[in-house]
Amino acid sequence: MELQDRVVEHIPRLRRYARALLRGDSLAADDLVQDCLERALSRMHHWRRGSDLRAWLFTIMHNVYVNQVRRSVDGPQFIELAEDDPPAATAAGVESGVALDELQNALGGLSPDQREILLLVTLEGLRYQEVATILGIPEGTVMSRLSRARQQLRKALARDTAPSLRRIK
Repeated sequence: MELQDRVVEHIPRLRRYARALLRGDSLAADDLVQDCLERALSRMHHWRRGSDLRAWLFTIMHNVYVNQVRRSVDGPQFIELAEDDPPAATAAGVESGVALDELQNALGGLSPDQREILLLVTLEGLRYQEVATILGIPEGTVMSRLSRARQQLRKALARDTAPSLRRIK
């Protein structure tokens, strides 16, 4: 199997990760994947045979994403327009949609560093060492950020937590 064919096999994973990084913006995610694949295919000679192709592709995507975020800080800000005809909602669809919205909001509340690590480990199933290699950070940092991200998510998604009242004398 040619290397280019092996790269094509990873496109669904790259798209899923890009959508999660960009909070569901499928157009921006597709652009990110395209930029990643363009860079990967033009630099195939840099990939070392025997190394993990998936980790190499995710590293490229991470670097492209970071560069885009840095550039967008100074660039124009766009507002997403609502669709004209939203689909009809069923009770089950509304309930699952609310849960997805809550999860997306909770993920949005995480720092970008924590969100990236959480998505790479939980969504993509990468090992801590692979994530550390992709992001260029120590493995211990991956574990601590992942722990904090999970803790924040649990806290944000806890539904039945009522504020505790203190008695003041």
